[in-house]
Amino acid sequence: GEMDLQILSKIRARYPGVTINNDVIEPSADQISKYKERVAQASNLENIKFTWHKETANEYESRMNAEKKTKKWDFIHMIQMLYYVKDIPATIRYFHSLLESQAKLLIILVSGKSGWETLWKKYGSSFPLEDLCSYVSSADLPRMLDSAGLKYQLYELPSHLDITSCFSEGDKDGELLLDFLTETLDFAKTAPPELKHQVMEELRKPGCSEIRDGKVFFNNSLGVIVVEP
Repeated sequence: GEMDLQILSKIRARYPGVTINNDVIEPSADQISKYKERVAQASNLENIKFTWHKETANEYESRMNAEKKTKKWDFIHMIQMLYYVKDIPATIRYFHSLLESQAKLLIILVSGKSGWETLWKKYGSSFPLEDLCSYVSSADLPRMLDSAGLKYQLYELPSHLDITSCFSEGDKDGELLLDFLTETLDFAKTAPPELKHQVMEELRKPGCSEIRDGKVFFNNSLGVIVVEP
């Protein structure tokens, strides 16, 4: 809910006094609980009505179709979310169909020019994802959007992540960062030695990171896609 509340404060400032309906689609009970805690602690949320749905995007679509309901929206966002969707083009098409005439669909993913793209294109198939998520970057979206005949703008959001601690053996923060980069629990301890060596080498290379003042900064840039109705 951190990003959502920032977005809502911008909308509220732009349209003071207008009632805002915010529907949250989130399969994790823990994430919903954290969002509700943020809302409880926040001020200036009058005129905003929150509804939480503990379900995936696909479950929401199925439920709405079963109930023969179609709710239209002025703004829909999918921030770092499409990795967890089985059929990305179908999901985009469905939620795009829910846009009002002046609405926007915002999609944010890791950039096709980021270190993620380099790392995952080379080694993603070696990481034991267990079908939890699939790798997709902003480089994959234009093809999907073009084939669906959708209009969009694409922006780059530069970002760097200090991963220097990954290269200190036994460093707790470094090990957690490695888990994050590889989507693998205890990667430093459980990965085959050759794979670990290759990944550590790759993370230092210009395709993934840049080295400044002896520190390693991973290219964490994001791709921002704004889809028109």
